Amino acid sequence: MQIGSVQIEGPAALAPMAGVTDAAFRHICREQGAALTCTEMVSSRGLVYNDAKTKQLLYCPEDDRPVAAQIFGSDPAVMADAAPMAVALSGADILDINMGCPVGKIVKSGDGSALMRDPDRAGRIIEACVRTAGVPVTVKFRKGWDGGSVNAVEFAQVCQAAGAAALTVHGRTRVQMYAGTADWDIIRDVKAAVTIPVIANGDIFSGADAVRVLRRTGADMCMVGRGSFGDPWVFGRINAAVAGLPEPETPPLGSRTETALRQFELACQWKDPHIACLEARKQLCWYLRGVPWSGPVKREIVRINTLDDIRAIVRRVQRELK
Repeated sequence: MQIGSVQIEGPAALAPMAGVTDAAFRHICREQGAALTCTEMVSSRGLVYNDAKTKQLLYCPEDDRPVAAQIFGSDPAVMADAAPMAVALSGADILDINMGCPVGKIVKSGDGSALMRDPDRAGRIIEACVRTAGVPVTVKFRKGWDGGSVNAVEFAQVCQAAGAAALTVHGRTRVQMYAGTADWDIIRDVKAAVTIPVIANGDIFSGADAVRVLRRTGADMCMVGRGSFGDPWVFGRINAAVAGLPEPETPPLGSRTETALRQFELACQWKDPHIACLEARKQLCWYLRGVPWSGPVKREIVRINTLDDIRAIVRRVQRELK
């Protein structure tokens, strides 16, 4: 599909996720077939105030394209200033606006999914970013705030009228967070109500899930979030399934841990190594999900402090396999 002037060659995108979708993980997912990736969400105020840690979140390797940079905020003027900064720092092809994050500290400030309760403000934010970004602007949002205020269709129409080039819809309300089942029918309703591309998000963990959501919603592509945790190979399975081909097998554990190690080596190269190692504590555990004898190894993982610690644990796992 095409988002503005940006061609997307594939059916699946990697969702933006704080503490997960850094440059290293995006690179690995790109290698495995993700057609579009997105940075972690970045504070518009942090950008405007020249915060160094905020800027670091926007690092994108030159060969990982197309990529979107995601910003959040609720002040149209600040968002307008932050939009071209995010694009310039990342070199991104697309600017995405987060209007779906359900986390308390985000919505408390009127950001993220709180904007679904104020469509007029949301529209002004989109218009402001479209004026200044210099690249296509997309919006990610949810089904609604809660079960009594499901307004995704109307909200999508506001986004389109404000100049959004594409929309991503997560089929849960803010109150649901990540519980329950994603409502794919609301994504179908959004797709029927707008003319710009729509990306389906929520409960996509396999190639079969991707085929079902695309058929049910008519969406132009799907976006994988939690389904990629410790499993970047999900994109290869989705690509095969959508093409009507057999889904490839997930690589054996030895190969998976080598990929994990390469991800963390890249992370230590491209960001603060201390932060990379702290984030590796949860992410390496994800790579070992389902391994019956991994309990003692995971107890070591939660104490990781250095890249050498990660290397030692990966080598231990590989020795156990022999």
